[in-house]
Amino acid sequence: MPDYRRYYVAGGTYFFTVKTAWNAPIFRAETNVRMLGSVLREMKQRWPVEVVAIVLLPDHLHTIWTLPTDDVDYPKRWGWLKKEFTKQYLAQGGREQSCSESKDRDRRRGVWQRRYWEHMIRDEADLEAHFDYIHWNPVKHGYVQCVVDWPHSSFHRFVNCGHYPANWGTGDIIPARAAQVIDAGE
Repeated sequence: MPDYRRYYVAGGTYFFTVKTAWNAPIFRAETNVRMLGSVLREMKQRWPVEVVAIVLLPDHLHTIWTLPTDDVDYPKRWGWLKKEFTKQYLAQGGREQSCSESKDRDRRRGVWQRRYWEHMIRDEADLEAHFDYIHWNPVKHGYVQCVVDWPHSSFHRFVNCGHYPANWGTGDIIPARAAQVIDAGE
C-alpha cells in the first residue's frame, strides 16, 4: 500500500491538482463553476488562505494557495471544500460517478477523486513555473488556442496587474517554465 506523506510548512505556499471522480466533466456546467466559487469563498472565510493562482477545467483544477503564517492545515480546507461542494452538487441533481465497495464503506461519494496532488513551492523560480503551468493548462488540454480565451482562470488578474501580456501562451509552443513543471510529473 502506498505511503502518502504530505509536507507541512506553516505559512507555506502550495501548488495543488484536484480531480473529479473518473475525470467527469462536472465543471462544463456554469452552475457548477459558480457553486465551486461560492464554496471556495465560504471556505476562505472559515479558514483564511490566499488563492494566489487558479484555473478550473471541466474535470480538474490547479491552484496555488498560501497559508497564514501560523497554519499548516490545507488538508482540512480541501476536505471541507470537497465535502461541501459534493453536498450542494448532489442536492442540485448532480450525477455521481460509480463507486467501489470500499468507497461506499467509507461513505465517500463519486464526485471527487479521493486524493489530490500537492507540491510545496520552493522558491520564486518554482512559483513562476507553476504560474505558467496553471495558466497554460487550458491550451495544453486543447480547450482553447490562446490562454486569454479561457474564462475560469486567474490569468486575467495576472494580465491586469502586468504580470503577463494578454497574448502570452498563444499557440502550440509550451512556455519554457510550464514545461519544467510538466517534466516534473505534475
